Amino acid sequence: MMSAPFPPLRQWLQRTFLRYLGASVVALAGDMGLFLVLLTADWPPAAASATSYAMGIGIHWLISSRLVFVKAACTAGMERVRQKALFLGSALAGLAITVLLVSAGEAAGIDARLSKLTAIAVSFLTTYLLRKTLVFPVGNRCPG
Repeated sequence: MMSAPFPPLRQWLQRTFLRYLGASVVALAGDMGLFLVLLTADWPPAAASATSYAMGIGIHWLISSRLVFVKAACTAGMERVRQKALFLGSALAGLAITVLLVSAGEAAGIDARLSKLTAIAVSFLTTYLLRKTLVFPVGNRCPG
């Protein structure tokens, strides 16, 4: 009998990563759509980036807590509040990365859209790692 190519934990992590990637694509579509609208309205690139990223946070929380990290998501009580706070903290880390990279790109004369794409990649990996390990850790047990 052949053994599975990946241990069960690795398979679960891969599925979680793919669900997270899907959630990120949906949140990114909202983020990028608003970002482009705000640029068209002559908003400064960093402000447009921060505003659109903030909207993406809300979209991402809804999808992450209901579809991505289902087994580790708490549904009520102080643990749910704690998860929301940690999720927001991870989002703020991503926001800081986004604003920093878009601002640095603007200062260097790089097109804001290219800077935003770079920020998306760096922020995505950072927030995934924070959410996977701190916000929704494997084996998290919620009361109730």
